[in-house]
Amino acid sequence: MSRVRRAGVIPALQLAVDCTTLSMLRSAGISRPTADALAVVAAGAVEYELASHVAGAGDPHVAHAEYPAVALTMIAASAATDVVVLTAVERLVRGRVAHPLAVAKAVSATSAVVARLVVQRTMLAHALRARVGGRPAEDPAPGDLRLTVVIPAFHEAERVAGTVATLRRELADIAGDGGLEIIVVDDGSPDATAAEARRAGTDVVLSHPYNRGKGAAVRTGVMAARGRTVAFTDADLSYDPAHIRRLLVAIEQGADVAVGNRRHHTSTSDTMRSPLRRIGSVGFNALTRPLLIGGYSDTQCGVKAFRSDVARSLFSRTRIDGFAFDVELFHLIERDALRLVEVPVSVRESSSTTVRILPNALRVVRDVARIRRWAGMGLYDQERSIAGT
Repeated sequence: MSRVRRAGVIPALQLAVDCTTLSMLRSAGISRPTADALAVVAAGAVEYELASHVAGAGDPHVAHAEYPAVALTMIAASAATDVVVLTAVERLVRGRVAHPLAVAKAVSATSAVVARLVVQRTMLAHALRARVGGRPAEDPAPGDLRLTVVIPAFHEAERVAGTVATLRRELADIAGDGGLEIIVVDDGSPDATAAEARRAGTDVVLSHPYNRGKGAAVRTGVMAARGRTVAFTDADLSYDPAHIRRLLVAIEQGADVAVGNRRHHTSTSDTMRSPLRRIGSVGFNALTRPLLIGGYSDTQCGVKAFRSDVARSLFSRTRIDGFAFDVELFHLIERDALRLVEVPVSVRESSSTTVRILPNALRVVRDVARIRRWAGMGLYDQERSIAGT
């Protein structure tokens, strides 16, 4: 099953077993509630057996197979939900539609899936956190320098030099204590972004021949980094460089990944975000919930840091080039059971951001769906987990 389309095959077989068993039991004269409950339990048992064959691959969506108590609770919750909803809906639509049982079953099966997901995410989140906390401490991260800062840049000729200068000034203590490297990745800019970055004394300037997206730019920079800790931040410096230092400290104190969190109760903003950006942010977080087990409140913060070996392992597997690459990172972080620390940040929203909410909405939906599909196909299984789990 490692290369099979798990995301589609397992749910399809589960639904087929559910419907077939229900029909057979009803034909045998068993009452509808009892037949429905038995059918859901049978389908859940089949799903558990199939999931157990691929759970070791690290996909969080089948990790419940490693925790029998979670799996049993999921089956019980889905069975109870299915029976209650089926009974209620069938009574409601009887006499109004041609096939009341089929309509009721469609609604109840959907409700049962939601119940399963709620139980799975609630219980697995605790189980996965416990697994992370129990891992032994890692060896020191490899690298020639203490810190590498990657700056993805598109159409940033007017301010990239100032950004580099500010980072040099604000992180001068790190440069003098272990070494600092700044990498600018020009993502196919039509202006002189790369030339301005070189003029500013950037350590490494890399260029894409055409615009590929922020995810691709960050990946290019990370894979070329020499720091023991690798961070990335936005070219407009929406996040004060002091936050990079805080993330660095978190990594050096034992975290595998440290991310900024704009929604932490102590985080602040220097500007008022537009209603459209706020709605877009809330909508984006809602889109990630079917994919991510953990309850992350801010996957899209533009400042993150990693152990160098963790960064290379994660980014060597990323496939998304655009705006949703952060979500893909969080999915891989969950697969590898990595230690993640969220750090409150202050943000200065830039009025000249290159991110356009509406044009990117459909692309984000597509990319989140692709991540889930690729996970189900086993395309993220090929690299051995950093955590060794």
